[in-house]
Amino acid sequence: MSTTRVLFLNCRSDGSEREASAPVTTSPSPPSPPETSAAGFKMAYVLKLILESATRLNFGNSISSSSSSSSSGSSSNLNGSVSSHVYDSDQIIVCSSSTGEFDRIPLDIFMQILKLLGPKEAAKLTVICKSWKLFVSHNMLWIYFLQNQLDPWDSKFFAETSLRSGYPLRTSPSQMQSFMQIYGQRARVPGAIIIDGGSGYCKFGWSKYDSPSGRAATFLEFGNIESPMYSRLRHFYATIYSRMQVKSSTQPTIVSIPITQYGDTQYDKTARRKLKDTIYSAMFDMNVPSICAVSQATLALFAARKTSGILVNVGFNQTSVVPILHGKIMYKVGVKVVAPGALKLIGYLREQMQQRNQNISSIYTVRTLKENLCYVAYDYEAELRKDTEASYEVPVEGWFTLNKERFRTGEILFQPLIAGLNSKGLHQAVALCIEQCHAAGLSPDDSWFKTIVLAGGTACLPGLVERLDKELHLLLPPSISNGIRVIPPPYGADSAWYGAKLLSNLSTFPSSWCINKKDFRPKSRRNFLW
Repeated sequence: MSTTRVLFLNCRSDGSEREASAPVTTSPSPPSPPETSAAGFKMAYVLKLILESATRLNFGNSISSSSSSSSSGSSSNLNGSVSSHVYDSDQIIVCSSSTGEFDRIPLDIFMQILKLLGPKEAAKLTVICKSWKLFVSHNMLWIYFLQNQLDPWDSKFFAETSLRSGYPLRTSPSQMQSFMQIYGQRARVPGAIIIDGGSGYCKFGWSKYDSPSGRAATFLEFGNIESPMYSRLRHFYATIYSRMQVKSSTQPTIVSIPITQYGDTQYDKTARRKLKDTIYSAMFDMNVPSICAVSQATLALFAARKTSGILVNVGFNQTSVVPILHGKIMYKVGVKVVAPGALKLIGYLREQMQQRNQNISSIYTVRTLKENLCYVAYDYEAELRKDTEASYEVPVEGWFTLNKERFRTGEILFQPLIAGLNSKGLHQAVALCIEQCHAAGLSPDDSWFKTIVLAGGTACLPGLVERLDKELHLLLPPSISNGIRVIPPPYGADSAWYGAKLLSNLSTFPSSWCINKKDFRPKSRRNFLW
């Protein structure tokens, strides 16, 4: 047994402070629990943890910091409440009522110990007394716990403030619950299976995981294209559940819905509703307990922590420019579609390599070269005069060298004609969308359509953000272009999957976003996200 003398600060009920020298005793084996109430036992147990931890900490700086902060920020409160002062990185809580033996612990050290105890033990301490509840339930402590989870803290904060009420999204901020309540609710969320099926590849996985657990070529898994849509969808979802080795009846499922039928005519609306109803019917017939179906573009926008903006998705077959306001796609403004997609870029790169007698049979090899060597030139004409040769080794295939092909490949996004495509350039499609959003006057605040979010693996090409930003400022008048911000893909080709992950881990999921089979009415006029 060893004994250490430690200097503490003590808060008196009148707000004054004194220093006390107290012995701290540590023992290799825990003492017998005192015969007292359950609350008293908890206090004694936590006190033991605190005292043992305190002997391993350096108190010198902590005491001086606590003393200076307390003397400048303490306040007398005879009602036993806690006054707090928030600084850039630390939360100093000054308690003017007694917390028993815990008064002997400097307050900053006290908060550090609460962090060491972890969220479950800290939550139990709220039952001891009013002073303990005020200490332990303070938002800064629970923000710390949330910050140390796998998901980025800013994504969780965005989700809980903007998405927790479900759809339609709130246009004005609502009053937040305490973060301790939100933390507890998030811990009880069952999670979900996420299926993000695009035109090229499907990303699927468990929402509690940090990333998709699997990928599959959609066109290979979708079944016979000649069969009815219901049969193809059911075959596709059954294949994904089989790959994940989970039963469809065990968890809620979030499904991303691809952008189809881009107009605002009655025919387009009916086609979108039919696809939506078919997705729900196929999955409910597989005994999925509840389903959340959200547009792929909207999910990708959520992944960038935005609910409004223009989502530019460089997809597998084509590139779409989608205006979204408060989570809803503005078909009345118009969704723009341009021809070059990832597949066309890969094909054009292969053509250029064949012209140099580099014949490659595997599309995956060409895609690997595109992802690792290609980029978008900020100034195309200036780049043509440079030596841009670079090499890359593809496993098994060997080394490949590219020169002008490195930036010519990405240039077809802005000049499709050089690849023989009769289509608008990406910058022209985005500029037209911005002008139409401006003319529509859908919101008194026109900043919503000045946020341009990129999505898709090809959108990760170096230089694309800078080039698109430059071209938009050249095309649009200053009155519209001022304030435009182009945001790179938050998660590349997986952006929609991560947007679904935000929803599936919400403290209000699945009740706020999912529907059950008993609530599903085919061909109804329910206002789903599209």
